[in-house]
Amino acid sequence: MQNWGETVKRENTIVDKSKGFAVRIVKLYQYLCAEKREFVLSKQLLRSGTSIGANVKEAIRGQSKADFISKMSIALKEASETEYWLELLHETDFLDRKQFESIYADNQELLKILTSIVKASNERRA
Repeated sequence: MQNWGETVKRENTIVDKSKGFAVRIVKLYQYLCAEKREFVLSKQLLRSGTSIGANVKEAIRGQSKADFISKMSIALKEASETEYWLELLHETDFLDRKQFESIYADNQELLKILTSIVKASNERRA
């Protein structure tokens, strides 16, 4: 079982990483609109990719443990959705391999951290 200090450290990590990821998503959205003239998939990516950090931030300020878990779970779902949009943009040639692999790796890292936080939080709640 993890101690509270490890949990706080992981929460700070997810706050920083999810915000940095949101900045990358906004810049990717701008690129896709300006350079690739792609507006539909990129808008979905913008919505889900920036929602991760927003839900993480809400979770950190949650009113209860249940609220924390709920918001972190939503962030995890948004990260999963973002994974889908990134894959679709790559498979339809809006993102080249290098662009895709870089941001996809960041998304995978968020998925792993969020999965760990949700799992650990649910175990402590039980």
